[in-house]
Amino acid sequence: MAGVAAVLAFSAMPAQAADIPGADQIVMSPNVTHVANVPKPAGIAATINTDIAFQGDYAFVGNYGGFSIYDIRNPKKAAVVSSVVCPGSQMDMSVYGNLLFASVDSSRSDDSCSSVAQPASVKESWEGIRIFDISDKTSPKYIKSVETNCGSHTHTLVPDRRRHNVYLYVSSYLPAANYPDCQPPHDKISIVKVPLGDPTAAAVVNTPVVFPEGGNETQPGLLLPTSGCHDITAYPEKGIAAGACMGDGVLFDIRDPENPKVTGRTTDPNFAFWHSATFNNEGTKVVFTDELGGGGEATCNEATGPTRGADAIYDITGGRLVFKSYFKIPRYQADSENCVAHNGSLIPVKGRDIMVQAWYQGGASIWDFTDTAHPSEIGYFERGPAREGFGGFWSAYYYNGYIYASDFHKGLDIIKINDPRTNSARKVHLDRLNVQTQGSYGEH
Repeated sequence: MAGVAAVLAFSAMPAQAADIPGADQIVMSPNVTHVANVPKPAGIAATINTDIAFQGDYAFVGNYGGFSIYDIRNPKKAAVVSSVVCPGSQMDMSVYGNLLFASVDSSRSDDSCSSVAQPASVKESWEGIRIFDISDKTSPKYIKSVETNCGSHTHTLVPDRRRHNVYLYVSSYLPAANYPDCQPPHDKISIVKVPLGDPTAAAVVNTPVVFPEGGNETQPGLLLPTSGCHDITAYPEKGIAAGACMGDGVLFDIRDPENPKVTGRTTDPNFAFWHSATFNNEGTKVVFTDELGGGGEATCNEATGPTRGADAIYDITGGRLVFKSYFKIPRYQADSENCVAHNGSLIPVKGRDIMVQAWYQGGASIWDFTDTAHPSEIGYFERGPAREGFGGFWSAYYYNGYIYASDFHKGLDIIKINDPRTNSARKVHLDRLNVQTQGSYGEH
């Protein structure tokens, strides 16, 4: 409990400039340990790591140059099983059965893994979803592509209730009049249907318009006006989804997965770019992140303050989003460190709302939002300013007792929290985790 007291003490006091660690120096709260680091495989070592998905004893880590599969049966001895070189950012990942889905939001000369960059103004250019067969983890096979309007910056997997199909809610944005396959206003998402019995028949089945009257386009301080969504988190059991849509936060009814309906919408004068969303286990709260500066700027400093580049916590009341408070890591980062709220997941603790979250060079923060008006950090792991100048954790997710974080340059980090407030989560074992497809963890 002395360690817990120390954590509580640091959470109330932002660090001063003198407290910033040395270059690449690891620092962490007393309740966190560094279990392992696995460097990136040689074939994709020159490109940055992105998102993570999990299934069984494996972690699947995206990378601008492709993806890698890690054996995490023993997290202390995690190792690369295979790596696929298949360029096309961002490689947002999800897995289901023997299928892996990857998002490509960089215009390519064709859909192959040997493609090269080609302007979106060329009609023949391709971007969208790639599908791989991962039944053999040592040798994944590329089996299908699906082109989507404006590509696929991210996607969210939504299984149908009968488990015959999965749907991919594809988020994309940045249309332009000279892009033949990405025309403005593009206030929509694309829905790809994947028949599990014949995944090569995957196709776009709907492109529902999210903002028929237009999105948030005039608010001062927006990084970009709304022209689509950046990311969507679905909670299929409860028939709901939350969309982080550039200038807007959105609630959906997804009980009919091919025809989602907008049920709520909000804006925030302090938000520059609605980036991602996380529900609590009960589906009565949602955390939205603001990616101020697009992930490339130093926003975890005194000058930016606690309400920008932060998380916004909402209660869901009568189907409406009711703002409660902001959360931001309480440790100032150097003005050279890109740092802002990014991808995280729930830690499955019964009766409390706790999550771990990546903050780029702010590292991984473990924080409690059970009281939505008074969130607090309870643990952290980070490195000092990256020698590469730009980097940090893209995603930090909890899976079966450990936290896995994808570092731009340094590979896959595995950390563990030992704290009475989170230790009960070790009893929850999942067979699969696609973080943007939430499922309840029930009683334990």
